[in-house]
Amino acid sequence: MQDVCRTRAVLDIVGDKWALLVVRMLKDGPLRFTELKRAVEGISQRMLTVTLRDLERDGLLTRTVHAVMPPHVSYELTPMGRTLREAAAPLLEWSVRHMPQIDAARAAYDERG
Repeated sequence: MQDVCRTRAVLDIVGDKWALLVVRMLKDGPLRFTELKRAVEGISQRMLTVTLRDLERDGLLTRTVHAVMPPHVSYELTPMGRTLREAAAPLLEWSVRHMPQIDAARAAYDERG
């Protein structure tokens, strides 16, 4: 029972507003912070930093500092992070496919209220 309760912490990753979008953007390989910031529409610099730290702490991505001038940092999915991306891909695809219907339903609901 304790293991089942502990999975809630893992499910928090899936339910996080930004984590799955960041994981999705890293599907084709490493990206720099600024590339991720541009790719994840609407995320603030602070929230991206927090999200990346959480994903790194959970072992889902690696952070690499490149010794160039000026130095830059890139982020890449770990093998476990890639399995999360694979598991979440159908949910993300469903979201994209149904967004017009969800927008229409929300508009209809809001008009009633």
